[in-house]
Amino acid sequence: MKKFLLLVGISSTFFANVAMAHNVQLNQSLPAVSVASDGELVVKGKEVSYKNWQSASLAGKVRVVQHIAGRSNAKEKNQPLMDAIKAANLDRSKYQTTNIVNADDAIVATGAFVKSSTEKGKLENPHSQIVLDQNSGVKNAWKLKEKDSFIAVLDKSGKVQFVSEGKLSPAQIQQVLGLVNQLIAQ
Repeated sequence: MKKFLLLVGISSTFFANVAMAHNVQLNQSLPAVSVASDGELVVKGKEVSYKNWQSASLAGKVRVVQHIAGRSNAKEKNQPLMDAIKAANLDRSKYQTTNIVNADDAIVATGAFVKSSTEKGKLENPHSQIVLDQNSGVKNAWKLKEKDSFIAVLDKSGKVQFVSEGKLSPAQIQQVLGLVNQLIAQ
């Protein structure tokens, strides 16, 4: 009996950790977090610099916030959504994409590649907000899964209107685009 209870206790602890979900809630702001190392990428001419970033700065525009591990397979999971957003040619005065790259969750010895790839992405898309997180601060604050992709849609007041972890289905991509257009029109 003691062995059985011990096994149940160990199993429940393991599965509780596996099943833990993010702490992002609908109709609430994202949990507060700031990133100082490296932070938000800023383009000046052809140079990229960094500044501190805070989740509180997300209010003011409708946003799709994507948090991804610094791995190509995590980026690829929701690339169809990013492509659809680009194709939609949304009004930049009312909408902005925010990409947060967790460089701490990269394959060993690829950190420099993740950083240079992120900087290249910012130069190619200067209107997008890109944040490079070297210490998993955002992942930890929002309790996100490792090696994965997270999507949230925020209204202009910064409240979460859609949230999902993992790869979005084609129906979810259409749902996100419809919601973004609806929020922009308000």
